[in-house]
Amino acid sequence: MPSVDLDSTDVVPLDGRLASDAIERAATAPFAFYVHIPFCATRCGYCDFNTYTARELTARDGSAIVSRESYAALVRHEVRLARRVLENVDLPAQSVFFGGGTPSLLPAADLVSVVDTIRDEFGLTPDAEITTEANPESVSPRFLEQLRDGGFTRVSLGMQSAAKHVLQVLDRQHSPGRAVAAAREARAAGFEHINLDLIYGAPGESDDDWRATLDVVLDAPVDHVSAYALIVEEGTALARRIARGEIAEPDDDVHADRYEMADAVLSAAGFGWYEVSNWARGPQARCRHNEIYWSGAGWWGAGPGAHSHVGGVRWWNVKHPAAYASRVGGGLSPAQGRETLTAEQSAMERVMLGIRMRKGIELGELSPRARAETPAMVTYGLLDAAALDAGRVVLTLRGRLLADAVIRDLVD
Repeated sequence: MPSVDLDSTDVVPLDGRLASDAIERAATAPFAFYVHIPFCATRCGYCDFNTYTARELTARDGSAIVSRESYAALVRHEVRLARRVLENVDLPAQSVFFGGGTPSLLPAADLVSVVDTIRDEFGLTPDAEITTEANPESVSPRFLEQLRDGGFTRVSLGMQSAAKHVLQVLDRQHSPGRAVAAAREARAAGFEHINLDLIYGAPGESDDDWRATLDVVLDAPVDHVSAYALIVEEGTALARRIARGEIAEPDDDVHADRYEMADAVLSAAGFGWYEVSNWARGPQARCRHNEIYWSGAGWWGAGPGAHSHVGGVRWWNVKHPAAYASRVGGGLSPAQGRETLTAEQSAMERVMLGIRMRKGIELGELSPRARAETPAMVTYGLLDAAALDAGRVVLTLRGRLLADAVIRDLVD
């Protein structure tokens, strides 16, 4: 094995090993696994995630470059690599989250097998949260029952909208009622924690469309809702349609109106916001995996393009599934690059993420310059006055609408 400088910010040892002080730090923080599933049946027009359709993973001779059938075995190899890298440190996973892409395109047994390998190699805490994202059209009652029997505790369904024309603009494949039907199937399978993902502000969406979507959500057996403003990412089909003048560009004022409507409707129905884009029916319904991210704890990201953060070291895997399969199949780390965060970088990220949370951050976590800005932000209605008097920085509703700007002003 060639000698590699562990202090480098861009070179990863072929075996993925970490410096001993990073491993020691990892042992002091909560730990989780993220598993990236890169497959999609079709590509949604707004999506720029690291995902691939079957056609994009088919060679000229018709053979699969990376097949769905072989994928779970590759991820299990990376989990075993993670165990070797983290040596014998006791790191039971508090959360396992399957995202993508469309995890529900894999057989339930394959997803369960990855969880079983994580349990075998690292252990799971007694109350571990095991989540998968899923597209409504790619789940069935039997699939959900198999997940629940295999230890999954939470499912997150991509609903986006209840309006047919909005789904068409977003290139979603499911019918308007399928997401709620899938949520009911999940509840019947024994899932207590069910999330619906929404997108607001799409071209052609009206106030009535958005209100109808929220009403449909409230009629579903869910205890968590995520709602995100549509962002037009460069290079997507949606961006090209807007550039050609086929559809209008999303409007920031409309986004603000939609957000305020969502917060009012969800709050009145018993969903409390706990992060700018997330509402839950009480603490037990919150997505604990995301809370691990937002608190700066540790996680290992398995799969092509997945990012990890362990013991103050951040790294990212090669993006293409073929490159990932080659490395992992050859017993090598799939990591493409990494960096060791400085104390200043870690502190800045705690502020950036913590301000988005309902509990906010301690005033003392801000720099002296940023602390001096907070009284004016109270005057402008961006920060909660009572919370600031108590020594905490907490966003108001107006502050949530302008969260990115507030964060920029408070981070040196």
